[in-house]
Amino acid sequence: MHIRESSWAFVFGLLGNIISFAVFLSPLPTFYIIFKKKSAEGFQSLPYIVSLFSAMLWIYYAFVKRESVLLLITINSFGIVIESVYLVAFLIYAPKKSRISTIKMFLLLDVFGFGAMLLSTHYLSKGAKRLTIIGWISLVFNISVFAAPLLVVKNVIRTKSVEYMPFFLSLTLTVNAVMWFFYGLFLKDYYVALPNTLGFVFGIIQMVVYLIYRNATPVKAKELDMMIGYEQNDAGGGAVSKV
Repeated sequence: MHIRESSWAFVFGLLGNIISFAVFLSPLPTFYIIFKKKSAEGFQSLPYIVSLFSAMLWIYYAFVKRESVLLLITINSFGIVIESVYLVAFLIYAPKKSRISTIKMFLLLDVFGFGAMLLSTHYLSKGAKRLTIIGWISLVFNISVFAAPLLVVKNVIRTKSVEYMPFFLSLTLTVNAVMWFFYGLFLKDYYVALPNTLGFVFGIIQMVVYLIYRNATPVKAKELDMMIGYEQNDAGGGAVSKV
């Protein structure tokens, strides 16, 4: 029975590697535009900084766990390399202000943040306790990453435009979450399985919202400004509308 479960875990983990590989490469069209324009102005570096941190977390988790972690190591090693390439490319073409903010965020999260977590867990905990702490850190962080696109969902509902929430990407991320959920489930690794359960749920929400608004008429900029003005006044308890 254990061999059968391990075999299924390998199958789903391998599929997860293939899909995750495609997901890691999904920003290539963005960087093609950046290279063509010779400028990263208007683009954000935060997704690459966060993805790099996530990949580093899973690599650390895998090395501490040691058992049945090959597929975690392969895909996240690739993730570290490709996200680093994206960041270097962004820094080359970013305006000075964006370059400085990117370096600050990188140092804060990927250098000092990860370094502090690594040193504290390495020296203040041992064995199973260390694995539990790292597992929970990875779990909570990845839940927040999966929840982040809900901000895009809110924007879609507000603007009635699905321009910045492509259906195929949402579908790919949802299927990817399913693969890694079953990988974690068959290995009884709930630090991997649980966040991907929520990833699946959030992915379904994105696709449903896309299907609802795909043929809707986008809200015009002036109307959107008025809506935002009303929301701000309501939040502040005011009764004066924005002019």
